[in-house]
Amino acid sequence: MISLVGAGPGADDLITVRGAERLKKAEVVIWASSLIPEALLSYVEDKDAQIFDSATMTLEDVLSVYTSNKNRRVVRLHSGDPSIYGAVQEQIDFLRHSGIDFEVIPGVTSVAAAAATLQRELTIPGVSQNVVFTRLAKKTSASMPSDEHLENYARTGGTLCVFLSGAYPKELQKSLLVEGSRYDKDTTVAIIVRVSWDDEVVKLTTLGKLANAMKEIGARRTVLVIVGDALSREPLRSHLYNPNFAHKFRKKSLGDTAGRPTKALRSAL
Repeated sequence: MISLVGAGPGADDLITVRGAERLKKAEVVIWASSLIPEALLSYVEDKDAQIFDSATMTLEDVLSVYTSNKNRRVVRLHSGDPSIYGAVQEQIDFLRHSGIDFEVIPGVTSVAAAAATLQRELTIPGVSQNVVFTRLAKKTSASMPSDEHLENYARTGGTLCVFLSGAYPKELQKSLLVEGSRYDKDTTVAIIVRVSWDDEVVKLTTLGKLANAMKEIGARRTVLVIVGDALSREPLRSHLYNPNFAHKFRKKSLGDTAGRPTKALRSAL
């Protein structure tokens, strides 16, 4: 069985329980040393397990490992979640075509880790109800559909999470302040580098100062930029637990802010 596992954003305890269990039983592991901390390999219990570093491998090299080990427990570690800029679909297609058993195990994204570090909700009622994962169309611009450029999302607004753009601070700022943008120079921006790693860097700034702030940090890789008023604006109250709001699982309150009586599922320890 080939397990395509999301390793999480960096910290070795942010891998999912399921992902950790697959690592424990792995006989073969493929991981990216530049994006995934070596500490995650400590989960592997088999001292004779083969460990491959994908930093030196091509896609064909990886697929060859799958083919020659299709009857063993193989874990392919992907940083964050495999579904987000993970180059995982080409592996899935190969495994399906080859009739090799496989599974995909999701991981904690760097966006989720960054929001936790910032202690902010990214979908603030009355402020932002959309979160977009995107990037600049630069070195790999051929893979960017023509109507999905960053400038188009800047004109829509919401909370933008910009990946893979740390090497282009000026271009990033210019794209976010394009004519018709829903953002302005005072819009709050968070720059997060290597989120959840020991050397994590977090900087809050404004869009008008974004390029200079990124240059000061100096990082070009593993940089996540989050843009939007959700990072700073005070929210309207959510409907979810409002005493005057009812839904399938809860009735309105009886006239005050207290909910309706309910029984505890377990006694207090």
